[in-house]
Parts: sequence; structure tokens; C-alpha cells
Amino acid sequence: MSDEEIINLFWQRSEDAIAAATERFGSTLQAIARNILGDDCDAGECVNDAYYKAWESIPPNRPQSLSAYFSRITRNLALNRYRRSIAQKRGGGQTELALSELEDCIPTIVSLEQGTEEGTVTACIEAFLRAQPKEKRQVFVRRYWYLSSIREIAQDYRISESKVKSILFRMRKELKICLDKEGIEL
Repeated sequence: MSDEEIINLFWQRSEDAIAAATERFGSTLQAIARNILGDDCDAGECVNDAYYKAWESIPPNRPQSLSAYFSRITRNLALNRYRRSIAQKRGGGQTELALSELEDCIPTIVSLEQGTEEGTVTACIEAFLRAQPKEKRQVFVRRYWYLSSIREIAQDYRISESKVKSILFRMRKELKICLDKEGIEL
């Protein structure tokens, strides 16, 4: 079933919309949430919450890319759940590690909220990623959007873990330079 057909089901308030979305995106959304939370049960709850959020927001929203829409909702819900969990037990895991790697090249949330830079930051990051070779861009997105481990990325792309680390290190440095050139303060 196409994105447009699924969106139309949401607009018609048909319960088949959830079933169609689950069939089409379920495994991807589960993987996103599992990579962040490290637990299948919590990931499943996040995915279910994402379907509910989509049910509440479509209509009035009519997303251009349903995959990106569901992925973003799932990722945000999983990160919020992860932050609550960390606040309670202060454990360290894959998510914390990946997010800490970006601290030196991405502005803090506070600085983004104080100004209207968010659109500028997003546009700059998108332009930076579009300018990268496909493999480097995919490695970066897998690490910092899907929060996959270095080992998983290395296995999936059939490269060494040290090469993944090297790619990520160099891309973070290049991204920082790109943001600096745009006048975006860190």
C-alpha cells in the first residue's frame, strides 16, 4: 500500500490505517526504538505510542513522507523515554555515547531555543550531508539518527570498526567547520 493510500485511510479515520502502517513500517520503527532503548518491550510500546500520535495528528497533518513522519515520531518518543530512564538510573549506553559524540559539533538545545537558528542549523546539516558520498552519509545517519552501534554499522557495511570511527570523527570535524562558516555558535 502506498503512502498516499495509508494517509487517506488516516483521513477517513479507518482503523485499517494502523494495520497498513504497521505492515509497511513496523520493523523499521521497532529497530529505531530498540537501538535507542535497548529493549524490545520498551521499543514495542514506543512504536505503539507512535501509531497513536500519528492517529491524533493525521489529520490535520498530511506528511509528504510517511516513513520519515513515523520514524521521527518514534525516534522522539524513544529518546524521551530514554531520557526519563537515564534520569532515574543514570546508566550509560549506546544512545548516551552517540549523543555525546555530537556535543562538540551540534548546538545545544538551549542555544537553539534562544534564537531562530533551528531552521538554519537544520538546513546547514542537510546541505552538509547531501554533499557527502553515499556511504559516509549513510554511516553518519545510521549512527546519529538511528543510533546504531559502531559494531552494527561496521557489520552492515562490511568495513572495520576503526574505519567507521574514522569516518564519523572526520565528518564531525567537517560538520563543525561547516556550522562555524555559517556563523552558528556551539
